[in-house]
Amino acid sequence: MLHSSNHINCDVQDQYIFIKIGCLSKDLMMLNARFLKSVLPASARSLIRTGMLRAVATSGISKGFKQANIVIVDKTLADDFEKFCWANNGPLPLLYRSKPGEWSCPPLSTDSDIRTDCPQYIKYEEGNVTGNLSSLMEFTEQLKDMVTFYLGCSFSFESALLEAGVPVRNIEQGCNVSMFKTSIPCVEVGGFQCNMVVTMRPVPVDKLDAAVQVTHCMKDAHGAPVHIGYPGLIGVEDLSKPDFGDAVKAHPGDTPVFWACGITATEAVRNCKSPLAFTHAPGCMFITDLRSDQEVVSNYAADTETPHIFCISQNPLHYSVASATVLKKFKAMDILIQQDPGNRGIKHLLIENQLVKACLSLSHAKSVLITTGFPTHFNHQPPEETDGPPGAIAIAAMLQAQKKNVVIVTDQRALEMNKKIIEEAVEQGVLKTPILVVSFQDNGEDSSLKFLCRDGDPQFPRFDHLLAIERAGMAADGNYYNARKVNIKHLVDPIDKLFLTAQNIPGISTTGIGDGGNELGMGKVKETVRKYIHNGDLIACDVEADFTVIAGVSNWGGYAVACGLYILNNCTIHERYLRKAVGFSKTAEMDICLSALPTVHKEEKLLELLVKHGIRSGKTGNLGMEVDGLLFYDTHSSMIKQLLEITLGQAQTN
Repeated sequence: MLHSSNHINCDVQDQYIFIKIGCLSKDLMMLNARFLKSVLPASARSLIRTGMLRAVATSGISKGFKQANIVIVDKTLADDFEKFCWANNGPLPLLYRSKPGEWSCPPLSTDSDIRTDCPQYIKYEEGNVTGNLSSLMEFTEQLKDMVTFYLGCSFSFESALLEAGVPVRNIEQGCNVSMFKTSIPCVEVGGFQCNMVVTMRPVPVDKLDAAVQVTHCMKDAHGAPVHIGYPGLIGVEDLSKPDFGDAVKAHPGDTPVFWACGITATEAVRNCKSPLAFTHAPGCMFITDLRSDQEVVSNYAADTETPHIFCISQNPLHYSVASATVLKKFKAMDILIQQDPGNRGIKHLLIENQLVKACLSLSHAKSVLITTGFPTHFNHQPPEETDGPPGAIAIAAMLQAQKKNVVIVTDQRALEMNKKIIEEAVEQGVLKTPILVVSFQDNGEDSSLKFLCRDGDPQFPRFDHLLAIERAGMAADGNYYNARKVNIKHLVDPIDKLFLTAQNIPGISTTGIGDGGNELGMGKVKETVRKYIHNGDLIACDVEADFTVIAGVSNWGGYAVACGLYILNNCTIHERYLRKAVGFSKTAEMDICLSALPTVHKEEKLLELLVKHGIRSGKTGNLGMEVDGLLFYDTHSSMIKQLLEITLGQAQTN
C-alpha cells in the first residue's frame, strides 16, 4: 500500500511536531498499491472525503493526473499572495485562484470540495501551527471570506519520469518524497517572504538528462530542477534528515536532484502571520482531473528548446544546464577557434565540450581570478607578447557586465605596466570599469592558500574560478619554456601554485586557455603535447586545469569564452537554473552584456595600446598590429566577426 511512514513532519517555530497517522480502516488496508495507482481522481477524492484515505502521501495515487498544493488565506491577502506566486513561479506555479467562499475549482476538477478533499490539512494562526485537521468543514463560516490557491505539484511529473525510464525512489520505497528548506530566498511581496523549499529525488547519473528534459516541459508542476548535485550549495545539510516528508534512500550511482516545491507556500504563510490560514499537509495533495501526460506532449511540441546537463564540478559535485540551441552555437565556436594557422598540431589536444563547460562554470561563479602573460621575448623589454592580454580583458569585460567580481593577477615585474594598460583600456572605452590588478609572491608553503582564501581558510575562498589564458606554464622539471625551448623561469612568478592549491579547495574551479601546450592549465593534455607538439617533450605544461580550452590563437579562445558567457546569459533554460526559478528573467541586463562583447573596433584599440607599451607579436617579435605573426586585419578581425555572427545570429560589418 502507498502511504507515508508513520508521520509527516511539520515545522512549528523551528521545532518539529508530528502528524500521527491513526489506525487505518480495514477497507483501506484492502486497497493495494495497484488500485491506488490506477484509481480515477474523482474516486480518489471520494475515498479521501469519506475518510478511507487520511493522512497519506498522495505520491503515486491516480497516476498520470496532476496534483496540487493548497493555500487558503483571507481575501484581503489574496492579491499579494497571487503576486508572490507570479514572482516565484518555480516553487509556486498557480493553477487556479478561487473566489472567496468557493469550495470547488471548475477548471481543475468536477465534484470536488476543498474542505474535504485533501488527506490532511494544517491550520495556522498568527504564523503558528495550531491544528492538524482531516477536514475543514467546521471552518465553513470563516472560509466564506477566504480564497483558495491551487498550486502545481511535483507529484504530477512522477508518472512522466517513470514513463521515461527514470526511477522514482520514493514510489519504489512506498514513502513520501523528501522535502528540504534551502538558503534560496524567494522574492518578497507584501507580507509574504521565505526561503524556497525543495523536493529531492535521487536519479541515476545516466538518467539525469531524461529527468531534466521531461520535467522541463511541465511548467505547471515546477518545471525542470533548480539544482543538481551537492546539497550544501543550496543550504541543505543532511539528506537523511528532511524538514518535511520522509528520508528517501539513494542507490549507488544516484545523484541528488532538487525541484522547487509548493511547500514553499506554507513557509510564506507562516511568515505572513495572518490571523487564520490553512494549507495541505506536506505530501497530502489535492488530486485534479487534469492529465499530466497531456501537458508533457503539448509543451514538448510547442517547446523548441531541449535542455542538456553538464557536470561542471566534482568537488563539490555540481551540474549545470543549457539548451540544445546554445550547444549548437558552442559547437560552431569550437570549430572556428580550433583552426590551426601555425600548423602546431593542436587537433591532437582537443577535448570535447571544454569551452561550454568552462563557460557554464564561469556563469555560476561570483568571483573570478584571471592571469595572463607569456614573456617569450626574453631579450626585449617588456618581454610579453600580444597574445593573451586581449583575450583576458575580453573575458573580464563580460564577467563585469554580468556583475561578477574580477581580479587580474600578474608578475610583479609587469604589475605597473598592466595597471596602466587597464587604466588606458577604460579611457579608450574597451572596458567600462577598472579591474583590480595584483601580483602573487610565494613567501612560504601557505602563501597560495592565504592568497586564495580569507585567513587561509579553505572554507572561505575569495574566488570560485581561476582562469589562465596564454600564461607561461610550469613544465615537469619546474622550469618555464617558450616554444623554442628557452627557459624563461627568471621572468615568471609562480602563479601556477595558485592553480595547484585550488585543486584541493572545494568550490574553486579552474580553466586554462592555450594554443601550444606550454601554457598554464594544459597539464590535462600533457601526454599528447609531448607526443605531437614540437619540443613538447620538454615544454609541456605539467599543471592541469579542470577545463582545457584549445584554440589556434589563445586570444580566440578568450573571445569565444566572452561570447559563450553572453550566449548563456540569453539562454532562458540556463538563466532560470541560475536564479533557481525565483524572480523574473533579467532581460534588463542584456543590453549591458551586449555592449561588453568583443568587437573589431575595441580589439583594434586594445592591440594599439599593447604596441604602444612595447608588447610584441609572439611568433615574429614584430612591434606592430599582429598576434602570433598573424595580422590583425584580416585574420583576427575576421575571427571576431565570425564569433559575433555565431553569437548574435547576424552578419557583422565592424
